[in-house]
Amino acid sequence: MQNPEPNLLETAIDRIAGELGIEPAALMAVVKVESGGKLFATVEGRQEPLIRFEGHYFYRLLPTALRNLAVTGGLAHAVAGRVANPSGQAARWKMLKRACALDRQAAFASVSWGVGQIMGIHWRWLGYGGIEAMVGEVRLSLEGQLRLFGRFIEKSGLAEKLAGHDWQGFARAYNGSDFQRHGYDKQMAKAYQRLTGASTVVRRNLMAQLALGASGLAVEELQRNLRMLGYALIADGDFGSATFAALTAFQLKTGLKADGKFGHKTQEMMARYLPPAAQTR
Repeated sequence: MQNPEPNLLETAIDRIAGELGIEPAALMAVVKVESGGKLFATVEGRQEPLIRFEGHYFYRLLPTALRNLAVTGGLAHAVAGRVANPSGQAARWKMLKRACALDRQAAFASVSWGVGQIMGIHWRWLGYGGIEAMVGEVRLSLEGQLRLFGRFIEKSGLAEKLAGHDWQGFARAYNGSDFQRHGYDKQMAKAYQRLTGASTVVRRNLMAQLALGASGLAVEELQRNLRMLGYALIADGDFGSATFAALTAFQLKTGLKADGKFGHKTQEMMARYLPPAAQTR
């Protein structure tokens, strides 16, 4: 499975974006640019996250007794970039397997992992109990990759930049000072524009499915809009009795069928009452 089913990716993105307090389309834009459209590699019959082995990290992390063996075997070097990564992921995983035979934890810490290409050496800073826990999560599933990426975004203070669509600020911090040469900020901005433009109909249909028992970011948006219209609600993403009562009250007030469902007619009516800024979120 080079690419997961779109709805699985979108569901995972929605969940992680919700935890970060950012728009799903903003996180999706970054994922599309960083992953290049490929999220998994088939290695010995198993779906694995994409990796890059960094030989200069391995050199630094190895105990002296093993360092010469690693250098001789082409797995370590004091200078960054001197240990070349094979072009194919299967070959990179073979390289990692060889490194693990010398020192598993140092090898895992010397790899950038998954869709966010997060270095394993950051495991402690990111709040994992050990490098094995971090690697186990990222190898578990697509959502595991995104959780790791989400932790890095949150810990680095980059969620605010994504929330504000500050692509240049995000790229400078995440991709490094050379980000403009590669145009990462422009790529992310274009990906976001494509996503938000193409998703208008899909989003409208998703909102139309909201009813008692629903949950998620779309429910939070509905609750925020109802609060803006004067209904006392907490935007917790849970379509419970309070949200049902507020929505039916709005429907009664505006002459609609009070069924407590956020169908297309209710969406259109609410758009008339909301200020313009709220309708363009």
